[in-house]
Amino acid sequence: MSEISQERRRFQRIDFDAPTEIAQGAQRWTVELHDLSLKGLLIKRPAQWDGDGEQPFVAAVDLGGGIQVQMEVELARSQGDLLGFTCRHIDLDSISHLRRLVELNLGDETLLERELAALGEAPD
Repeated sequence: MSEISQERRRFQRIDFDAPTEIAQGAQRWTVELHDLSLKGLLIKRPAQWDGDGEQPFVAAVDLGGGIQVQMEVELARSQGDLLGFTCRHIDLDSISHLRRLVELNLGDETLLERELAALGEAPD
């Protein structure tokens, strides 16, 4: 990723490997998580992928110990074997767990506070 693209990115991606499932209606796909951020996640496209990009999905990331981050997402991009999803809704428990995960991985409270502030801003 170029330096200019990195500067424009508001949310740092955290490389993270955890059991993850994407669901849409009755369909469910166990997927390989590539990375996640406060604003969404990137996964490897599952072999039998036939999700409807016009409809919302639910993503569930298992952090272990009975802790799960669950969010309503929409398909934002499909590039090669990767699918990028943008978070549209996340419950308070899930955002608390995700915030802690990002905080631990960023190692910089200033960056975390900037990302949290950006969550409240209107999209460009």
